[in-house]
Order: sequence, then structure tokens, then C-alpha cells
Amino acid sequence: TECKHRRRGGDLKTRGNELGSAVTGSRLTATTGKKSIVLSSETRKELAKQAKVTKEERRARIDERHKYLIARLADGIGLSEQQVEEAIISDDKFQLIEQFFASSGLKKLLFFYQDVLQQKLNASLRSDGSTNSLIQKKLFITMGSTENFTGTCAFFLRTSDKVITASNISQEVNFGAFDCTNGNILKGLEFFLSQIMIPALKSQQNWGAVKEGLKNSQIQDFLYSVDKFVGTLSSSRQNIEDKIQLTKVDIDIYISNLQNPSDYITAG
Repeated sequence: TECKHRRRGGDLKTRGNELGSAVTGSRLTATTGKKSIVLSSETRKELAKQAKVTKEERRARIDERHKYLIARLADGIGLSEQQVEEAIISDDKFQLIEQFFASSGLKKLLFFYQDVLQQKLNASLRSDGSTNSLIQKKLFITMGSTENFTGTCAFFLRTSDKVITASNISQEVNFGAFDCTNGNILKGLEFFLSQIMIPALKSQQNWGAVKEGLKNSQIQDFLYSVDKFVGTLSSSRQNIEDKIQLTKVDIDIYISNLQNPSDYITAG
């Protein structure tokens, strides 16, 4: 059963990649060796048709768990819930959501919302086989290791290995987002920690098994460590932004006349 499930997942991923390209109107090619063959307009139309069917199948599978994610994303990024839903069901990594919901599933689910180069819808092929393209903001699912991060990152984190259900998702899943416009990750992370996480931690009343709460020395040490980390993060960011530029010095005139050890000692 496990092998069958993996094989099926792989088939879906491959098909999803092909169909996802059709949905976005991107150039479709069949690669053989080092040659790329542009697919015919009929093939593109057929793939677009299949992509539409796949989108509707995914839309039919959306339940209260998906709606919870969609609502958080829409609120955190500033899109409508309909826009978020369309982005999710068109994404070739849609299966990652199901893996996140599963028992002992993925610990995190990441979304990037940033500028990406996309092909124009219904764009005609040029003589060289290329299509017109433009930069647009796009919301997409990511593993976080293959795409450059230049915009907003929204994330969901699991707190246990339980199956995520409609009744427990608000307790078992945490949501957060931070803005790293223009790739300024340190500034985005610093703001997220200092303006959101630390105030939330310091106002938290329930610390689980620790009955003393904020009065507990370990809790105080933890909060101090977080504050100290944010301070270090801020200093690192400022050092990078205000980095010292050393003036280039021509040292040839100083060393050209050095002939023996005493000359070197004198120069030193």
C-alpha cells in the first residue's frame, strides 16, 4: 500500500507540474535529451482542459481545514479568500497540504507571496518559440529551499503529530507571516520577533506545566535570551547595512625598495 501511495503521489506531482504550466499559460515543451520541442497548440489546449478539471477536483476536496488555512493566508497577506483559493488549487505542490494534515505529517507548510516572472495568458509563440512574459505577484506553496525569497513568507507550524481535523486545527496549527521585501530577511525576521512574538510571549498567562508563569526563573531566562537574540540580530543587520568600506591603498611604493631584513624591520 505504501509503495502504491508513493507511486500515485509521484504521478500526481508530474501531472500537476504539466497542468500547472497550462493553467498559467506558460510555454510547454517536451524535452528529449538536450532538445526542447514546443508542443502544438492542440496539445496545449488539451492540457489546459485537463488542468481545469484538476482544479475543479481539488476545489471539491476543500473542507473546513483548507478554509481555515485560506482565511489565515488572506488575512495575513492582504488578498481575498477567493484569490488564495485559486492560487492553492492551481499550485503543483497542492499535495503538500494533504501531507501537512496527515498523522505525523509535515511539520511546516510554507507560502511565498512575491514577484515572479510569468507568461501572459493566451500568449502566442514567437518565431523563436518563446512567449511574452511579465513580472507579477504570485502566491505559491514552497519547500523554502528552491526559490529565492524576496517578498512575504506565510507559514503554518504543527504543534503535535496528531491528524489535523476541522475541530482541532485552530489548536494544533500556528500561523505566522513576515515581510522580507527586496530580500531583506534579517529586517523582516527582526520585526516579526520584536513586534509580534516577544510581546505575545510576555503577555502569555498559560505556560503549561510551569504554574508560576512569568515569575518562573526559567521563563525569565528564556525571554531574556530571546530579547538578547533580537538585539544581536539588529546589530548584525545594521553592521551589514552600514558596512565599513576600506580604502584601497597602493603599497607598491612602500615595498619596492625593501632589500634586506633590516629594511623590513624598519618598515614594520
